[in-house]
Amino acid sequence: MRHRLSIVIPALDEEAAIGETLERCLAARAHIVSESPVDEVELIVVNDGSTDRTEEVARRYPEVTVLGFDQNRGYGAALKSGFAEASGDWVGFLDADGTCDPRFFADLCRALESRQADVALGSRMGPGSEMPWLRALGNALFAWILGVLSQARVRDTASGMRVMRRAVLADLDPLPDGLHYTPAMTARALLEGKLRLVEEPMPYAERIGESKLSVARDGVRFLVSIVRAAAIYRPARPLLLLAAGLALGALAVGGGPLRYWMRHRFLEEWMIYRVLLALLLGTGVALLASTAVVADQIAAIAHGRPGATTGVTGLLRRGLGRREAVVGAGALVAAAVAVCWPGIAEYATSGHIQMHWSRAMLSALLLVLAMALGTTVFLLETIDLIRAQRGAPAELPAPDRVFHARPASAEPDRPR
Repeated sequence: MRHRLSIVIPALDEEAAIGETLERCLAARAHIVSESPVDEVELIVVNDGSTDRTEEVARRYPEVTVLGFDQNRGYGAALKSGFAEASGDWVGFLDADGTCDPRFFADLCRALESRQADVALGSRMGPGSEMPWLRALGNALFAWILGVLSQARVRDTASGMRVMRRAVLADLDPLPDGLHYTPAMTARALLEGKLRLVEEPMPYAERIGESKLSVARDGVRFLVSIVRAAAIYRPARPLLLLAAGLALGALAVGGGPLRYWMRHRFLEEWMIYRVLLALLLGTGVALLASTAVVADQIAAIAHGRPGATTGVTGLLRRGLGRREAVVGAGALVAAAVAVCWPGIAEYATSGHIQMHWSRAMLSALLLVLAMALGTTVFLLETIDLIRAQRGAPAELPAPDRVFHARPASAEPDRPR
């Protein structure tokens, strides 16, 4: 099957580069058609409120459709406008700055078809890339973060050269209007789990003119877009990662006092601050873990998929059944009472308490954990009821045996 490819080129103040980029794209059409399952290539330039002659230069090419914004609306907004104008069943885009080779669209189209993918992106992180080292470092960091959150390997989250099946654009929306459109798309495709994204290493040259990317400002936007996508589709993962970080902090802070107590069976007064911080971090771990389980169930309902049954989230979910919760909460309350029982007994008999502060802190932590456990199970039970109400009727258990009633007019059995 042959396809029509529409290539959208967003451009903001690219007067120095847009002409050469379009000439290379026009010259690459024959190569794309001969080397990929594409029989026609459409070119669309979106002038994103340029203050120079970008649009004037682009209009010199009669084979190119040119759209214009009077004011800058953003990289993502320009792409969305171009996709709406496009007529191809496959849509792609590349930056106007001359960094990408348009002939590489043939490789992306072949990968999209042969690997049955929904999105094919050109990775700029391959050998020979001329990307500045600071941006390369940032891209590697974002790729690592997204890989941890999505449990899928990706090398370049923000590539500006991609091909997609037009039918999946609705599945990718909503996406932001700014420069963080590309990492948000990558994150959504990987985290939602419904779309197949593939990467192909591509040559990447130094850009013509000055970059519009701010390493600090746009780097923060890239990171936020990745984390937001994770919060929408796989919220348990960032929460559990944060919980793991707090757990390590609690061990680092509380390890010393714990070792001291195990050796001497008491704590020095000056250790109160370290113990208090360790208990606070431990409380945060419990709250984040319980929130992760609840958030996973909410996301599962919102996106029409089952909740996690494997991994850490699945393990926590199985451990938060009604019976397990009752037993666990009861054990925590009993432990809290046992820890501070000397103080309770002393206060009941004398009206004073001389119990060491460490017992009160530990008892308070145990009670907080019991309340968190009870609250979490209550929320999970509520979610299960909502799921049952929104879903199909529950399947009734089949009986082991069935004895059909004899009709009233039937002749009774006679003894033989």
